[in-house]
Amino acid sequence: MKQAPQKADQGHTQAAPIPVHLIRHATLRQLQVFEAIVRLGSFTRAAEELFLTQPTVSMQIRKLSEAMGVPLFEHVGRNVEPTEAGLELYDACRKMFDILTNLEMKIADLKGMKRGSLRLGVITTAKYLTPEILGEFSKMHPGINLALKVTNRESIIERMHGNIDDLYIMGQVPEDDFEIEAYPFSPNPLVVMAPRDHPLVGKKNIPLSEIAKEPFIIREPGSGIRDATMRLFEAKGLKPQVRMELGSNEAIKHAIVGGLGLSVLSLHTLTLEGSNGPVAILDVKGFPIMRKWNIVYPKGKELSLVARTFLDFAMNCQPEIYSRMVAMWPALKDAFEDQVKPYPVKQVKG
Repeated sequence: MKQAPQKADQGHTQAAPIPVHLIRHATLRQLQVFEAIVRLGSFTRAAEELFLTQPTVSMQIRKLSEAMGVPLFEHVGRNVEPTEAGLELYDACRKMFDILTNLEMKIADLKGMKRGSLRLGVITTAKYLTPEILGEFSKMHPGINLALKVTNRESIIERMHGNIDDLYIMGQVPEDDFEIEAYPFSPNPLVVMAPRDHPLVGKKNIPLSEIAKEPFIIREPGSGIRDATMRLFEAKGLKPQVRMELGSNEAIKHAIVGGLGLSVLSLHTLTLEGSNGPVAILDVKGFPIMRKWNIVYPKGKELSLVARTFLDFAMNCQPEIYSRMVAMWPALKDAFEDQVKPYPVKQVKG
């Protein structure tokens, strides 16, 4: 048991210096707004992330600048950049927020799993899988506050750099940016989708060359699905007839139903309507492309009790996810057996 800190002898007490002026005139909310602006590089993006209006963000920064007594931002063309004082404040903010986060985490650990919070950042396609896992986790731990941020891959990597969330879910793990811990916990098969009335629906072992002749809809540059699809075509010496690029899985599904072309998407995008809805899955040679969903976080990050418990819970969901996907599309069973082995259940020790 830890001993209470001993009081210093009278006459020899040396109190740590207290920033009285900042305590009186600055607030944690102002520092949070400031940190978000610097990290995201935009007043607008900071307002969106914090669910504030731009006038409110501007007012908070004006008050903080007055409290600091120096300008914190300067205009460089159309952009705003932190001043030298702003950069110093940003560094101090990050250190302070890290300390407060660790404090909150330790307090939550002392309370056990009765209370606490979990912040997840997931890429857009993972939104079809994550809520179900979170729902089951919440039933077991109803006192935990959950926050889910769904955004694109680039933003997820930015959030990871800023240590904004507890854990992240993504398919293509970043390799060059920084060291991370990655735990594959779910299959993420990519399949060729077509409108239900397409002539190729129901045919077996369709050559990829046939798909290359069809109008094709593809995700935006930087998408892991796009990269995996293009690599397969290139490996066969083929080039798809790209008709349009779209940045949303739902938009692509609507375009498929509208007869605008074929596409490759994660099977998880059909979770709600199933494989017998208006979008059909084609039996194409080389498909499904077997990928994985990974839970990741920066290497060396100290996970809270809640985060460790959720990671362990998600890893143990693997057999259920596998069975649910095979039930949705039975042909996937052979593909799993041919291309991958079911993921072993992995215990994550804190």
